Amino acid sequence: MLVTTANRREAMRIAASVVEKRLAACGNVIPSVTSIFRWKGRVQKSGETLLIMKTTARRYPALERLIRSMHSYEVPEIIGLTVEKGLHPYVEWVHKETAMD
Repeated sequence: MLVTTANRREAMRIAASVVEKRLAACGNVIPSVTSIFRWKGRVQKSGETLLIMKTTARRYPALERLIRSMHSYEVPEIIGLTVEKGLHPYVEWVHKETAMD
């Protein structure tokens, strides 16, 4: 999953919460990306922080809900990506860390 946030603090807060709640196995915070986009009819340029999270399809709906509740944007970028291949032990680890008790 890819999520852009307004700043590093917001990304860290979201990442910590989703990992604590087992909605994602890991969150990578990548500071200082520049986004250029059209919003409300105008081209905008903004510094943002990128958050990459690893989860499962089963946990995606709850993860999206939590991010939306914590995010400062009116319409946050929340992009779910399907993993077609991955190192088996790593994929197993993601499933284990996001398992619902």
